Amino acid sequence: MTARGDALVAQRALAEEQAALRRVAMLVAGDAEPARVFACVCQEVGRVLGVETTNLVRFESNGSATIVGAWAAGGAPVFPVTEDVPLDGETVAPRVSRSGRSERVDNYDDLGGDLARRLRAVGIRSAVGAPVNVGGRLWGAVIAASARPYGLADDAERRIAGFAELVINALASADAREQLAASRARIVQAGDEERRRLGRDLHDGAQQELVGAVINLQLALQKWSRSPGRARELVDEALEQAQAAIRDLREFAGGIHPSVLTHRGLVPALEALATRSPVPVELDADLPERLPTPVETTAYFVVAEALTNVAKHAGCTHALVSVRAEGGCAEVEIRDDGVGGAEISGGSGLRGLDDRVCSLDGTLEVSSPRRAGTTVRARIPVR
Repeated sequence: MTARGDALVAQRALAEEQAALRRVAMLVAGDAEPARVFACVCQEVGRVLGVETTNLVRFESNGSATIVGAWAAGGAPVFPVTEDVPLDGETVAPRVSRSGRSERVDNYDDLGGDLARRLRAVGIRSAVGAPVNVGGRLWGAVIAASARPYGLADDAERRIAGFAELVINALASADAREQLAASRARIVQAGDEERRRLGRDLHDGAQQELVGAVINLQLALQKWSRSPGRARELVDEALEQAQAAIRDLREFAGGIHPSVLTHRGLVPALEALATRSPVPVELDADLPERLPTPVETTAYFVVAEALTNVAKHAGCTHALVSVRAEGGCAEVEIRDDGVGGAEISGGSGLRGLDDRVCSLDGTLEVSSPRRAGTTVRARIPVR
């Protein structure tokens, strides 16, 4: 073949590879289920590389691998999805699991181990594989296998790596969807629990005071003509009960959304929190103007929850609260010098704050080394 002919073949192969990558990328962008993406990746890799069999495997902690995607050319063997395979010997899958890099074996004929024997038994003689890394750890590998020794193109490692990257994107997208669903479920659950708590607080507090006031007023009406003095006493008691109910309702409403936050803004509301804290709090707040209400409310409850945890668990001498508006975001930081050891996943309070902040496309970080204090940082976009 002439040089021009070789160039045309190479261009055609590159175009086919790019088209295959686009097809997989469109599936990933459309949030297709991982199983569908896995099957598509295996099919496209097999066709692009011209091999007989492709597999996507997930490495397990017990030293085996699970097949999560498979494709085979007509008449070639297909390993069933979900089948477990051992990771022994020097075939491609075990080598990728040990090295975390792309691996290639051009001839399986002389390899030992159960997996090599199984592969030879179904006609596989060479293979190439690329790692799939998720969240900084090795998750699995994409593997393309040929029925011929030295049956893979020289650039097979590079070409298969592009498809492995798309698998990583699909897994990240699926993980994000699962985390979002879990976050929404926790928000719904927290809302239900909060409504039940509010109902109990109303029933046990202001409602009882108002019921007592109504009863005393009814008794006062009955005694108004026969015993004016006793009727006056009952009216006085009803007035005290009504005033107590008003105080309870004010405190109750303040716990839901403090009036000072509504009328005066975030900084005065945080000053009130700092004043009420049993632990000395230094407030460093610099906000040139009011923030949007959802941002102010979220920032307020981040500080309120953090200071509650400081008082209950930190065993510290003081805390520092810092609030800034920078780079289009409200940045909130609460730091103490206590015992540390706090985690977002460790309790419903911080986890609920994380959900609340994430619902505004923000981030919540907790740094809490043992015996070195705790720092809670929230970054909330200001829209």
